[in-house]
Amino acid sequence: MGKTIMGAIVSLDGYMADDNDGIGPLFDWLGNGNVSWSFEGSDDKVQTTQASADFMRDLYKGMAANVIGRRLFDMTNGWDGKPAAGEHVFVVTHEPPKNWEYADTAPFTFVNGVKEAIAAAQEFAGDRVVDVGAGQIGGQALALGLIDQVVINLVPTVFGSGRPFFATGPLADPILLANPSQVVQGDRVTHLLYDVVKSS
Repeated sequence: MGKTIMGAIVSLDGYMADDNDGIGPLFDWLGNGNVSWSFEGSDDKVQTTQASADFMRDLYKGMAANVIGRRLFDMTNGWDGKPAAGEHVFVVTHEPPKNWEYADTAPFTFVNGVKEAIAAAQEFAGDRVVDVGAGQIGGQALALGLIDQVVINLVPTVFGSGRPFFATGPLADPILLANPSQVVQGDRVTHLLYDVVKSS
């Protein structure tokens, strides 16, 4: 089985967006470099520093599937039926969308439950990478012990409040992460990669 990674771009105080889903300068680093690249499976190009490009392309090499929540699906309209990266998207929702115009052609599967969605994504991916969006879905997956690595793309800005990166809710015990196995400095972003310490 391949890696299951939880990640996102996040503010210094731990938010992926403000209270109104605004992202402010969080994504500026994806357009402020001189290296053009795209995620596997995507036609969308970004411009970053060489350091950011190398980190992101290496980390997500072989990405097969994404697991996201219904909120992100609705906000993006499922990226108009084309995964933002990878080959297939598994959407956690209690109620699949009705009359979605891409339902018959898009590589999207709607799954009732975080554990079930990640299991389906891992089966699809085999020995390749599964990316789980941070926030409510990623937080639940982390608390369930289903995440192998956490990647934080840390941007030096402060929102004060908003959509939290971890969003685990109360925990019976803290979730431990190892010291970062990678720390990479880009322009207006620091990439941090942590292995999750699994309980024996």
